[in-house]
Amino acid sequence: MGDKFLTLSEFNLEGNFLGFVGKKPRKVKYLSLAVPSGDVLVKLPKKLRGSLTSSLEIGEIINIYGVCKLNKHTGTIKLKAYQVIASDTINQIPLAPPAKIMVCQKAGCVKRGGKGLLSELEKTLCDRGLRDKVEIEHTDCQKRCSSAPNCVLMLGKKKYKKIHPEAIASLLESYLTAEHPCSQ
Repeated sequence: MGDKFLTLSEFNLEGNFLGFVGKKPRKVKYLSLAVPSGDVLVKLPKKLRGSLTSSLEIGEIINIYGVCKLNKHTGTIKLKAYQVIASDTINQIPLAPPAKIMVCQKAGCVKRGGKGLLSELEKTLCDRGLRDKVEIEHTDCQKRCSSAPNCVLMLGKKKYKKIHPEAIASLLESYLTAEHPCSQ
């Protein structure tokens, strides 16, 4: 079965912060924003929820960068943020969605060259000055043991599998130096 949500596009909304919304008082899940066409709810990822609840004030002008998805079954549109910028920092260039490399460190992958892949990847990224711009995550089994060692490059919502460290570095460079980082 496929995903019930279809990614339509990325968005950039500017408006007045109205408050946080959640089913339980301390369980913030959405941010309410007043825009010229009305009020909208934007889902917040868990990593943003804690920092935003203490830093935003009602009525403050904010910019939200995120992904717009369509529910294929109901026809409803869902907005999910990956970055929220307060009015005092609005003139800054928005960051691209995070880049992450996930390298399997289970026994099968390690025996088939996982440690060498990891060290070659770190060396390549350091040589090109990219090591501090990407998160390298050591994962459990990625369920693709037949193609071990396994490594997945995540650039925003895009996944790249079975690629060489040099190719990872090249993709990462082009992703980070794109003229419009939110168009990835």
